[in-house]
Amino acid sequence: MRIRRFTLLAMLVGTLLLSACGAAQQAASPGATAAASAPAATTAQAAPTAAGTTMDHGGMMATAAPAASATGGMDHGAMPTGESNAPYDAQFIDSMIEHHQGAIDMANQALKEASRPELKTLAQNIITAQEAEIKQMQDWRKAWYPDLAATGGMDMDMGDMEVSGDTTVPFDQRFITAMIAHHEGAIAMAKDAGQKAEHSEIKTLAQAIITAQESEITQMQQWQKEWFGQ
Repeated sequence: MRIRRFTLLAMLVGTLLLSACGAAQQAASPGATAAASAPAATTAQAAPTAAGTTMDHGGMMATAAPAASATGGMDHGAMPTGESNAPYDAQFIDSMIEHHQGAIDMANQALKEASRPELKTLAQNIITAQEAEIKQMQDWRKAWYPDLAATGGMDMDMGDMEVSGDTTVPFDQRFITAMIAHHEGAIAMAKDAGQKAEHSEIKTLAQAIITAQESEITQMQQWQKEWFGQ
């Protein structure tokens, strides 16, 4: 009888101990879970700060973009210095010098390859007139814009800048075709300068270009009809 009571008492004590241990584990479990998850949460929060692209995209990217623009590395929309903000007369001079040089190069080629003396005479006249105009424009640029870097020139079609290499067509015909288109480009730029130039010297030069090159176009068109039936 005593043995049975002792056995029952021992079983009761064991049950109480097991219950106490379970309660202790349950009480400890939330704390352990929170402790284990805390470093992960800290890491997740630190990652956006380092990368600048996770979590709060609006806030992080908004602060990153201005920094890139300030250094000039990302602002593709900005115009290069010395182009759109350059004085119009400087842009005209830079464009017309380049354009005249194209005519001179083609005219020099005509002196060597043209078969008709009329074209060689025209070519020499072009070289003489446009070399003088280039010198004049270079002098103006130095006097008016001594510290201005090269501009992007005028945003206009210059026309042909070289004679076609299609040897199935006679050189004289190719030269006339290229020079007419080239002159038309110069006339368009000169007319624009006549309306927009600040210096009266530029406007006077522009009118001289229009007069001379319209006359030369008329002459070349007549040769096209006479020589090539165009």
